[in-house]
Formats: sequence, C-alpha cells, structure tokens
Amino acid sequence: MSDTEERPTFRLLVVPGVVIDRWARTWSERLPDVDLALVPVEAAEAAGQLAQADAGLVRLPVDQDTCHAIPLYTEATVVVFPIEHLLAAADEVTLADLADETLTQPLDDVLAWTGTSGVAVTADRPGTTAEAVELVAASVGVLVVPQSLARAYHRRDLTYRVLTDAPTSSVGLAWRRDQDNPLVEEMIGIVRGRTANSTRGRGPAPADPPTRAEGGARRTPPKSGQAGPRRGGQTPGKRRSR
Repeated sequence: MSDTEERPTFRLLVVPGVVIDRWARTWSERLPDVDLALVPVEAAEAAGQLAQADAGLVRLPVDQDTCHAIPLYTEATVVVFPIEHLLAAADEVTLADLADETLTQPLDDVLAWTGTSGVAVTADRPGTTAEAVELVAASVGVLVVPQSLARAYHRRDLTYRVLTDAPTSSVGLAWRRDQDNPLVEEMIGIVRGRTANSTRGRGPAPADPPTRAEGGARRTPPKSGQAGPRRGGQTPGKRRSR
C-alpha cells in the first residue's frame, strides 16, 4: 500500500465498562492492514450511533428490526458504597439488605429495573453514573451498577459487593442490518474466541477415519466395487479344501 492510499478502518463503538484491550490486540495481529478505531459512546446513545460505525460493543437489548446482535456475556450487579459502610462486612448482599438505604440512580442507568425494588430512590437523580459515584462518595445513598462500571469509576474511598438478586446487564456485539461489511465477521470471530483458522464450522466434512478390526488392528475400507476380506481370512473366489 502506497503512502497516498488510505488504510481501511473498522469503526467500533464501545460503551463504558467494556474492556476491549485483548480483542484489540487480536485484531491488530490478525488484520495488521486494517485500523481498528475505537469510538467511546454512552450506552443510551449507542443504538443511534451504530449508523455511523461498522459495529458496536453495546448494552443489550437493541432494536432487532434494525440491528443484528450477538450476546457475549452478562455481568454481575454490585452495590457501591463508602468503605466504612456496614455493608462492607458482608461477602454479598441482597435487595432486602438495602431496605434502609437510599438508591442513587443515575439517568444513564443501564439496568432494566422492572416493578419496584423495595429500595427508596433519591428525589434528584444525577445525570450520569460518574456523578452518582461522586454523590455516593459524599455519603448520599448507594449505587447499583454492573461490576465493570464499578471498576471503571473506582475510588479509594469506595468499595462494592455483589448484589445477588438485582437486575443484570448484558453486553453484545451489534451492527446495522442495512450495512454489509465483511469485516464484521472477523470481529465476531475475535469476540467469540475463534482461532485465526476457524471457518465457523462450515468447512468440508472430515474424511471417515479408518475402521478398526477385532483385536484393534487398523483396517482400510475397501475401494468402490471391490469386496473386502471375508471372516476367517478366506479369499473371494476360492473354496477351502476338504
């Protein structure tokens, strides 16, 4: 490729909390001539931005009428609180343990809360998860988020525990149905852990392995139109003498 030619680029949206390092390294090893452009995007804006990208690592679900999506993993949900909080004494907690707490729920919450959680929510909801973390550090409620977001916004004065019965959030690879980019298949293989030589299991069927005769001896199947040996070693066309 000459210096005047533009290198092809694969634009990949990445929502907060998704760690892309290992997949990005694999991409550069397998497709060194194609740049991988990582585009940070808020979870709520990812679906609308897919039209300007080749694919995205997004929070599910997405609109199935306009997008394809492959689920990759579902995260554990955790509750974030100050390190001196009483909840720090537990290994894991439930929503019932938060009955006396106030939930600081940001407007960009990615958890699909259905019905009531039985936990009071702050009257003034912060706009972002980052703002909610600041409030929790100031002892204004607790925060329930996917574990990756708790790690992304980690502070020394905060900690978290797994919340066993809370809603969860899943991450998947999504791309527009009206876009046809063969490089999407390469990205699917990478995030699914396929090897570089994988053909998605659609390659030619393997040849039949040699059969084994009694006693474990290897026996080659007869060619077409040729009879195989008879039992007892008798050769076709000859009779045993009496």
